Amino acid sequence: MNKDQVKGTAKETLGKVQEKLGEVIGNTDQQVKGIAKQVEGKTQKVVGDAKEMLKDAKHKA
Repeated sequence: MNKDQVKGTAKETLGKVQEKLGEVIGNTDQQVKGIAKQVEGKTQKVVGDAKEMLKDAKHKA
């Protein structure tokens, strides 16, 4: 696991919490920010996954 995978997962989780909190308190702005953070986290995680795949492929070659 690399730092992008870890940070991406953390951002995604925090985004889910922020979205739910916004839902509970009735704050649409917080819900939208939470969703945006989830997308950012998923994107960063995918980048990390790609880096890991490249690293693994390099070691196998």
